[in-house]
Amino acid sequence: MLKINKTQVVIKRNLSDYNEEYFSVVTIGTFDGVHVGHKKIIKRLIESARANDLKATILTFFPHPRMVLQQDADLKLINTLDEKIAILEKTGLDVLVIHPFTKAFSRLSASEYVQEALVKNLNAKKVIIGYDHRFGRNRTATIKDLQVYGETYGFEVEEISAEEINEVSVSSTKIRKALAEGDIKTANEFLGYEFMLNGVITKGKGLGRQIDFPTANLYIEEKYKLIPKDGVYVVKSILDDREVFGMMNIGYNPTVNGVKKSIEIHFFDFDEDLYGKKIQIDMLTRLRNEQRFDSIDMLQQQLKKDKLNALAFINAQ
Repeated sequence: MLKINKTQVVIKRNLSDYNEEYFSVVTIGTFDGVHVGHKKIIKRLIESARANDLKATILTFFPHPRMVLQQDADLKLINTLDEKIAILEKTGLDVLVIHPFTKAFSRLSASEYVQEALVKNLNAKKVIIGYDHRFGRNRTATIKDLQVYGETYGFEVEEISAEEINEVSVSSTKIRKALAEGDIKTANEFLGYEFMLNGVITKGKGLGRQIDFPTANLYIEEKYKLIPKDGVYVVKSILDDREVFGMMNIGYNPTVNGVKKSIEIHFFDFDEDLYGKKIQIDMLTRLRNEQRFDSIDMLQQQLKKDKLNALAFINAQ
């Protein structure tokens, strides 16, 4: 007889790694962005788990299925895997399973998928899922099929209706579009938090320091991470345990004939060595497009205006 109990949050990188002998309530999805719509579903998951003494469990996948099945190398994601894990950990769920998505996994029949993932590994007693959820080989099985499997294997299926999903009117696709257009305000509203970039500070050419605007160059290892539209943004970060604001340029530095895209941050009231450190940049708003200036002096004058505009935005918050 399986035990029904509560334990601390566990994170597993494969379904086969999860061998806890507890019943669970499960929701399934890619959860890119972990936006306000996702959080509504997760809240429902957790409330159901608490009411029925089950484990609130999320099953997600990496890489994104489109990257594997459609070989969509151009698909950029709102979150890196580490970012998504960090956000999901704060939601209050009990179990996060990140299963590797492969072509072999995609070829599991609906019956094999249900038996292996939901019944054998996750011990599902309840599955909370969207009305349009499809699964199994070629994604031919529907929520009606899942309900039939539930009757066979002893788990309940709770449907999230079209009305509930449309009520939120948020999608990862809409957020990606907003970011691609540089519309940070809309993206942040949909996300429910500031869009973030995580990376390591590397050495640049040092031009910024020569014009009194030293910058930290951010290198992001994950090539699938979505980078917003080129331009100048107001940002913040936690450096040496304190909140520091600044402005960030994404682009090619056309004034100095740059050929490689870079992400450079000028922090206000902070001039300590950050080389080699991993930091998180939270993006607050967009100031302007990247521009080419006729001289370094003109660039410097514009940067001074940008700083004034950035500080005005920060002070108005």
